[in-house]
Amino acid sequence: MSHLEETYSKNDLEKADNNVVTLSNGDGHNGQDLHRGLKGRHVQMISIGGVIGTGLFLGTANALRHGGPAGLLIGYAAIGAMCYAVMISLGEMIAHLPVPGGHITLSRRFVSPAFSFAMGWNYWYNWTIVLPAELNAAAVLIGYWDKKTNPAVWIAVCLVVACAINFGGSRAYGEAEFWFAIIKVLTIIGLIILGIVIDCGGGPNGDYIGTKYWRDPGAFVQYAGIPGAKGRFLGTWAVLIQASFSYIGTEIVAIAAGETKDPRKTLPRAIKNVYIRILLFYILGVFITGLVVPSNDPRLNLGTGTAASAPFVIAIQNAGIKALPSIINACLLTSAWSAASSDLYTSSRALYGLALNGQAPAILKKTNRWGLPWVCVLVGVAFSLLSFMSAGSTSAGTVFGYFANMTSVCGLITWAGICLTYIRFHRGLRAQGIDRTLLPYKSPMQPFAAYFGLIFACIVLFFNGWSVFLKANYPFDTSTFVTSYFPIWFFPCLMIFYRLWKRSDRGPSPSEMDLVSGSRDEQGFADPEKPEPKGVGRRVLAYVL
Repeated sequence: MSHLEETYSKNDLEKADNNVVTLSNGDGHNGQDLHRGLKGRHVQMISIGGVIGTGLFLGTANALRHGGPAGLLIGYAAIGAMCYAVMISLGEMIAHLPVPGGHITLSRRFVSPAFSFAMGWNYWYNWTIVLPAELNAAAVLIGYWDKKTNPAVWIAVCLVVACAINFGGSRAYGEAEFWFAIIKVLTIIGLIILGIVIDCGGGPNGDYIGTKYWRDPGAFVQYAGIPGAKGRFLGTWAVLIQASFSYIGTEIVAIAAGETKDPRKTLPRAIKNVYIRILLFYILGVFITGLVVPSNDPRLNLGTGTAASAPFVIAIQNAGIKALPSIINACLLTSAWSAASSDLYTSSRALYGLALNGQAPAILKKTNRWGLPWVCVLVGVAFSLLSFMSAGSTSAGTVFGYFANMTSVCGLITWAGICLTYIRFHRGLRAQGIDRTLLPYKSPMQPFAAYFGLIFACIVLFFNGWSVFLKANYPFDTSTFVTSYFPIWFFPCLMIFYRLWKRSDRGPSPSEMDLVSGSRDEQGFADPEKPEPKGVGRRVLAYVL
């Protein structure tokens, strides 16, 4: 019997009453106390909210313009497959080892400290810079109604909302995300249903659309006017890159694992159904978008960042429906608030995980009496003030835009790192003779899914700045080239810096990997068994409360 099996056999007989745990970072010393304040419904909605964002509501505009309805569908389906491969790989690891820092801590344990260092600071940068960008987005959305007030005022208001949610601890964050995600879900489902109605001629103007826009202007777009199959392929590839940026954020559930109640049950549930969310919200959503909006509509290139440039709003306007654009803009505003709150939460927990691993100052490990890593949250708030820089002078906003553009590339690097971490984790299980059926979640198609995710992510990363090399786009855009490729080269620089700093960096061999410390049963994470509520009404109430 393996060490893991012995641990499970012993701890399956014990149940913990408290929700405060001290987690090991895998190096023989304990981290600080975290409160497991996130309920199952919170984690479910956090995972759903990570899938639905402004990338789905607004990002599809440029994707449809570049690739056409068929290119849009192919691009989002391909990246959806990669997202699924990443999430099931991450889910198997994090359900078994719900440790602070999520995949950052796991990469240290299964790959190497230098890789974890680079991955952690890359991930922290990603969400720290996205936060002020989301605050600016919220201000722009409010500008849809109020164009007179200085955007800095609305940035300050939105920042206060995000800070209030995060300083309330994991429970407050989970509760806020629960309701924000419900609004997102209802919005996208409502838009999909409305799109079907409009396509079938149910709008005020009574025009039946069907598949008309697939025939004229056509299923594909000739990118940059390039004729033939080459132009159609490049248009579809442009969608591929846009789609990858839209999906990034689904891995946030791993960061929340360290503060989740009963992770052995909650996390597998959140991961198992991720493919349903991808199919329902993204694939069906973009398919309907391609039916109701022509790819040559000039409004797709407005670039306002408000509901005015959302494809569904264009379809609504074409159908003669009034008032709905303002309602959709309000829903987009709640989505931006949700994103800002999640960005602050994720960046603070990533920094906290780095501190636990000894890769950031020790002061960042401090928590208050309700388990909030308040120093890390304060650091995130300090960097969020960059949003006022981009709202100020044009030159400062341009510089900030360069930093923000690099975050999407950082997200893809994180996905590739997660897949590589899983490949190493899988080898560790095999080397130590551990049956994967012992794990709380055994993901399908492994390790082939992880290899697919790793290779596909690397391909997209390598070609993500391809458009700057097209003759049709000359003169050469230096800023786009730098923001597309600088993070890729900076990642190994971080690894080299860590190796020189620590003088050595030997990752564990598969037979030496620690597959027990911080596991879901090692410290008795499971809640006491509760009787199942009877009746539909009581079950719904128990889920919500």
